[in-house]
Amino acid sequence: MSKPKVYVIGGGMTKFSKPGSSGMDYPDLVKEAVNEALSEAKLQYKDIQQATVSYLFGGTCCGQRALYEIGLTGIPIFNVNNACASGSSGVFLCKQIIESGNADIVMAVGFEKMATGPLDNMRNAQKTDTRATSMDNHIQVMSDTYGLNASPITAQMFGNAGKEHMEKYGTKREHFAKIAWKNHLHSVNNPKSQFTKEYSLDQVMNARKIHEFMGLLECSPTSDGAAAIVLCSEKFLRKNSHLWEQAIEIVGIKLGTDLPSVFSENSNIKMVGFDMMHKLANDLYKETGIGPNHVQVIELHDCFAPNELLSYEALGLCPIGKGGEIVDRGDNTYGGKWVINPSGGLISKGHPIGATGVAQVVELSNQLRGRCGKRQVKDVRYALQHNIGIGGAGVVALYTKANLEKAKL
Repeated sequence: MSKPKVYVIGGGMTKFSKPGSSGMDYPDLVKEAVNEALSEAKLQYKDIQQATVSYLFGGTCCGQRALYEIGLTGIPIFNVNNACASGSSGVFLCKQIIESGNADIVMAVGFEKMATGPLDNMRNAQKTDTRATSMDNHIQVMSDTYGLNASPITAQMFGNAGKEHMEKYGTKREHFAKIAWKNHLHSVNNPKSQFTKEYSLDQVMNARKIHEFMGLLECSPTSDGAAAIVLCSEKFLRKNSHLWEQAIEIVGIKLGTDLPSVFSENSNIKMVGFDMMHKLANDLYKETGIGPNHVQVIELHDCFAPNELLSYEALGLCPIGKGGEIVDRGDNTYGGKWVINPSGGLISKGHPIGATGVAQVVELSNQLRGRCGKRQVKDVRYALQHNIGIGGAGVVALYTKANLEKAKL
């Protein structure tokens, strides 16, 4: 029995910015993103029946605090914390709410208001007790293989995964630098990107080193920002036919967690969630009948440049060990097989953690609608999303424009 269809009918996001530079607190950021999404959906906040609000850093009920600035309507509001996949986890939950028949119009919101410097600064500020952390066992894998040093812990994780890939498959340090160079170049045409400066490959290669070979321009920054999308049922869409033209169908979405190999194989590639994402992608392709060769545009989780290359393989864009060949052929940018991270990705657009997964949907929806101006990908029919969090959680999703023929039935 097929699931009820779910559609994205509105999206909005703030400009992502250096922490503290906007002068806005998180309720203000959320208000801006939500109002933009509601305006695009031609709805008011009172029309929203349930909402998810995703964030990583903050106390209880920050979702209520943010949305109360827009209205107090008594709806269920779910606060979602699922590492760097928090935003897309909220989207997954919204789709399930609609599929269950418990609501016809829901909203997924994500935000983060962060501190400057590495992510470790935020974690250390919150560490008030000696309880286990969500990454203890992941860090142990790294300690047992390459050891630990004073670099930011997530930079060590993904940098060491890249190092392992170089040792196993002959990937070059330049492959990672070229990915970061490409993403910074893409962001030049994204006015909501935190960075919009073009860099040369030499500048990327020679940037201040953060961990081992990996430089500053290959790392996503800490960021302030918010994003929001409005989702609806097909029943609602049929009653509001003026929205068909802008509706984006969620063809399928998978949320999952780590597999035994994350700890058992003493591999940093596996430790950062490779097998989790590989399984989710394969399950999604099998369920939908849509695979990488049907896709034109991809927003994926390039928290660090090595993870983008690893994700090419996890998503099945190429065989395992061959991610560097996608870079060499230019199959990750305009004129190639796929355009990957046309927004600039996390590396250049920014990474306000709770907002990231929702912002990916905003970008892909606008690509499918042909609204992205100079960064528009040609002839987009299917769009792929990839969002991952260490701890772990992962989301892979497919999107396409709503079938206008169905609107006539």
